[in-house]
Amino acid sequence: MTGSDAVSTAPAVDTAAAGRLISASFQELAVSHWLLDEPVERERIMAGQFAWFAEHALKHGAVDVAGDDAVAVWFDNTVEAPWIDAYDERLVELAGPHAARFALLDETFAQHHPHGRPHWHLALLAVRPGLRGTGLGSELLGRRLAQLDAAGVPAYLEASSAGSRDLYLRHGFAMLGEAYHLPDDGPPLYPMWREPQG
Repeated sequence: MTGSDAVSTAPAVDTAAAGRLISASFQELAVSHWLLDEPVERERIMAGQFAWFAEHALKHGAVDVAGDDAVAVWFDNTVEAPWIDAYDERLVELAGPHAARFALLDETFAQHHPHGRPHWHLALLAVRPGLRGTGLGSELLGRRLAQLDAAGVPAYLEASSAGSRDLYLRHGFAMLGEAYHLPDDGPPLYPMWREPQG
């Protein structure tokens, strides 16, 4: 599937399906292995958590999709918004003994997130395994960034690999300081910022 007509902003979306797609796409990331070694349990927990993020974005941001094959989850940080109801309790229920590790990732992201300037946050961008390199991710990204450019709004994200960092560099993002590592000798993450362009 290619072409901008294949990309849309979803007013409603099957958030459970979106969560499963994102989780499947992220399984080979070093961050995912840092979270949990056991693949079946890891994919299950991540799918549930990502579904919550998609639900939140539908209320306080946007979910952009390319059919059933790619999804981008954006949070609108230009306005004050409540976080996911009972998030900590739900995470414990979902992840059980692994909840502390997932909470540590959340805390690390929060420590490095820029504050004080309104922006949109690209929380998740995923393409179905087997379709990477087909341009779907770039189409989703380009569509939303064009809208942010028109509105004069910057964007922020955390790239989870050198490859994704390079993709975002090509779309006008720049490193926001140095890469940082997750605790316990974890993998690097690349905080990135993009000023509106055009």
